[in-house]
Amino acid sequence: MIPYNLKQGDKVAIISLSNGVLGEDFVKHEIDIGLKRLESLGLNPIIMPNSMLGINYLKEHPEKRAEDLKLAFMNDEIKMIITAIGGDDTYKTIPYLMDDKEFLLAVKKKPKIFTGFSDTTINHFMFNKIGLSTFYGPAFLVDICELDNKMLPYTEHYFSLFFKKVNSFEIKSSNIWYLDRIDYSANSIGVPRTKVIEKHGFELLNGSGVRSGNLFGGCIESIYNLLVGERYADENKINDKYNLIPSLKELRKKILFLETSEAKTSPHKLEIMLNKLKKREILSNVQGIIVGKPYDEVYYEEYKEIYKKVFYDLDTPVLYNINFGHSYPRCIIPYDALCVVDFNNKKIKIKSKILNDYTI
Repeated sequence: MIPYNLKQGDKVAIISLSNGVLGEDFVKHEIDIGLKRLESLGLNPIIMPNSMLGINYLKEHPEKRAEDLKLAFMNDEIKMIITAIGGDDTYKTIPYLMDDKEFLLAVKKKPKIFTGFSDTTINHFMFNKIGLSTFYGPAFLVDICELDNKMLPYTEHYFSLFFKKVNSFEIKSSNIWYLDRIDYSANSIGVPRTKVIEKHGFELLNGSGVRSGNLFGGCIESIYNLLVGERYADENKINDKYNLIPSLKELRKKILFLETSEAKTSPHKLEIMLNKLKKREILSNVQGIIVGKPYDEVYYEEYKEIYKKVFYDLDTPVLYNINFGHSYPRCIIPYDALCVVDFNNKKIKIKSKILNDYTI
């Protein structure tokens, strides 16, 4: 199911599905910037009611997070849902949603644009299971609420695709990337991020050729914890019950995208996580893999060596240093869209319609 593109006046829901920081006083100045920025694009942003109840309350009440998502899908006027930020326990919302027939019906009858990244990986997997194409892309606090006078240009370009009739587009390497901010207080309003010239571009780490498949993936820490339940003991039980990760037969038609989080996972831990995916035959069954730029380029070279080590005996091609996920800036990656990756020439093209057109 493909949602419709945005038009002027559309309502956009902002939602906390994981961390409840949106309800804390210390981000009020960011929220004000983000709301005004969406309004400047001709949109009508609304923050879902439970999403402002704060970190501690939402940590203890995943059912309230799920309730907001259901309300957003039940509202015909809402055309887009943007997650506030990531976190680490959005998996707790899954039973409240997947066991709710009214929610499932609303998703199928009223497909909406849904975007976010990091822990939101698990929500994307849920929607993929239901059959809705979503977007691994910008989140509210870290993208729309950018403290500089405008969104990061590369991110803004890909965000603008939500307004257009797009039958294909290319994911290109950004000429510059940005270090994360040290200070997110009101003192940083209007202060640009530190720019760094891109020296690497996309890098081929394994294999070759041209491969095509439907996009699937996310944050590797989220995927690993969904498989093994290391972070929360019951997390893997959620995957076992709802089969959020596709079968090997389904994965054979996929281009897998993976990226590491702001936690700056050690190279040793990355190797453990990748080997878990390898042992489950996930890495050997997909058509190819694209890997996100590491956060602040921490462990950039070390991660490269780990990917080469894990994939040395696999034919699966791997393209590295793509601008998505936790690094700044970021593109959008549409789940289930047909992707053609020319690994030899380091080009990534989306070759299918990602949004329905309102004019149809």
